This record gives sequence, C-alpha cells and structure tokens, in this order.
Amino acid sequence: IGVYAIFIIMGLAALCVALGAFYRFSIVLFFICFTYIELVDVTYYLNHYYLVSLLALLLIFCPAGNYFSLDVYTGRVAKKEQIPLAFILIFQLQLAIVYFYAGLAKLNYDWLVEAMPLKIWLLAKIDFPVLGMLFQHTATAFVFSWLGALFDLFIVLFLCIRQTRFVAYGVLVIFHLLTYLLFPIGMFPFVMIASTLVFFSDTLHLNLMHKIGTVINVIAPIKSVVVSEFVSPKKQLAMPLLLIFGIYFFIQLLLPWRFVLYPGNIYCTEQGYRFSWRVMLMEKTGNTTFTVKEKTTGKSWEIENKRYLTPLQEKMMATQPDMILQFAHYLKYKLAKDGYSNLEIFANSYATVNGRGSRLLIDPNVNLALQKENFKHKNWVLPCE
Repeated sequence: IGVYAIFIIMGLAALCVALGAFYRFSIVLFFICFTYIELVDVTYYLNHYYLVSLLALLLIFCPAGNYFSLDVYTGRVAKKEQIPLAFILIFQLQLAIVYFYAGLAKLNYDWLVEAMPLKIWLLAKIDFPVLGMLFQHTATAFVFSWLGALFDLFIVLFLCIRQTRFVAYGVLVIFHLLTYLLFPIGMFPFVMIASTLVFFSDTLHLNLMHKIGTVINVIAPIKSVVVSEFVSPKKQLAMPLLLIFGIYFFIQLLLPWRFVLYPGNIYCTEQGYRFSWRVMLMEKTGNTTFTVKEKTTGKSWEIENKRYLTPLQEKMMATQPDMILQFAHYLKYKLAKDGYSNLEIFANSYATVNGRGSRLLIDPNVNLALQKENFKHKNWVLPCE
C-alpha cells in the first residue's frame, strides 16, 4: 500500500511540475519519490530512470516555474521573462554527457567489429514492418552499430549549430522512435526527444506556447511573443550555485570512467557499468544456483531462488556479481533467523555475453558468506570472455 501511495504522490507532483503549480515543493517531492523508487530495487535500474532523477535534481535549482505557470497566473510568484544562460547550459551539458559517453562506450570490439548485440536483437525482429526483411542480413547489424555510435558521438554537436539544428533534431526523433519500436527500452526515447528541445532558442518555445495557448484557450493566450535575451554574464548565477553545479558536473564527467580502476572484462564483472551511460551494449543471460553448507552439522542443500525473489529479480541477479553477493548475504541473514549457524554459501553461476558460449561467472569454491560488499575488485568473478 505504501508503494502505491508513493506512486500516486509522485504522479500528482509530476502533474504540478508540468502545470507550474507549487513548483519548488512539487519538484523536490517528485525527485525524492522517483529516486527512492529507482533505488529501492537495483534490479530495476535503467539508464533513463537515472537520467530522470538527474534532470529532476537540476530542476530543483532552476526558476522553471516563473514564466508559463499556474504559480505566475495565480500571483504566487513573480513573473520572470529572463533567466541566466547557465540554467539552459546545465541541461544541455547533462544531455551532452549522456550522448557522448554512450557513443564512447560503443567504441569497442563487440559493437564495431562483431556488431553485437544488435546482430542478435535484429534477427529477432525480422517480422518488423518494411525494415524486417533487412534484419536477417548481418550487414544491417553492422550499419546500425556504426550509425548508432556516430549518432551518439556527434548529435549534440549538430544540435548546437543553428544551421543544422532542425535537421539534427529530425534525425534524433527518427532514431529514438525506431529504437522504441524495435527494443524494449521503455520511455527513454521520449525522454530524450522531449529534453533535447532545450537546444532550441527561446523564440521557438515562446511561439510554441503562444500557439498552444491559442488552441486550447484554457488560459489567456499570449497576445504577442516577447523574445527575451538571456541575462548578461554579470548577472549570472551566484557563486554558491556555480560551485554546486561545478561539483555536480565534475562527478558526472568522472563517474563513467571508474571502470578503469578494475581489472577484467567489464561485461563480466560489471564493476563501473552502472551510472556510466552504457546503453544497449550487452546481451547477457545466465543461471545461478546456490548451495548452502552448515559447517556445524555437515548438512548441505541447494536453494530454490524463486522462494525469495521475483522472476525479474532472479533473472537480473543470475548474471550480475554484486547482486549474486547481495543475495548470498540475504540468504545468510534469512537462514540465521531460522536457526542455522556457521553457514557457507557457494554459487554455481554460468553466463553468456553477446552470443559467446556459456562460461563460469563466479568461482564455485569461494564462500560468498565471507565476502564483503565494497568498491574493491571482486577477485572471485571469473573472466567470461
């Protein structure tokens, strides 16, 4: 019941943010609810959930409710027709980081030389209208892989250039709609289609608001579009806010590189994989079973995972070492409550990555009950190349 209540509150907060009603309170409430739901179960992690949390966090600091909003219409806040340029740039920079790091991550052997995992995914879509007949050819997977990498690396550059902006945005819309139709990636394409409008000038947005206001006639239409210039540099953000944004983007630029601190194949260990904008790079499946031994009595038995996990949790846990360790610790805790003590927990885990043969993922001789969850390298994860 509590989770349903959080979703209802989050939905109402999102509606208030969209309407500009009690904007500051609403965006803070939305950020807290959404981020809590995102973090409460790691098996539900997706890049676009992470991005929504980041955009909501940035919106907390922005005067987004001071112009075309109910707060202004009702007189709760003063209308502002100018905002510091920095408030636009922070969103452009955030989106640039997402795209560029996604493109950079695609510059690897599997994506460029093997066309993996698109070679697998496209073969499953040969019944797709019009384009489906092309998906049975290996060349199509290579074309999609290379074009996908180039798109991610350069789309923001073309969005920043006024002469190419509209064409680039058209390509962006087609690209994301195609990925939405082909792959189960949720709302991410629509989040990107909507958020990249921030690269267009205020003139376009003001004209758009004028047309919408005239059509729906819910609020007084804008009688004339006021093309406001951005606030001059001397009136830019206060130093504390600039410092906050500076620290934030330093972390954003650095975080995706943490994988270099760990040895081994990132597809196997997945250390540094999350929060680094590695989008659609891996087709990883596997199976993991657990054997528990009670040293005191010498008794041993195999765990039935589905007794403790949902189908999605079991599927995601089976191939991700940190989740395997977390589940092993959970088993130790649950069994201790049932009266068992001095337990050893071993995992028999196999995984296949991007079409390669199934390989051992976890050292079956390591007692996971004794392993600690930290940021150190997990040397009990085996190379699965």
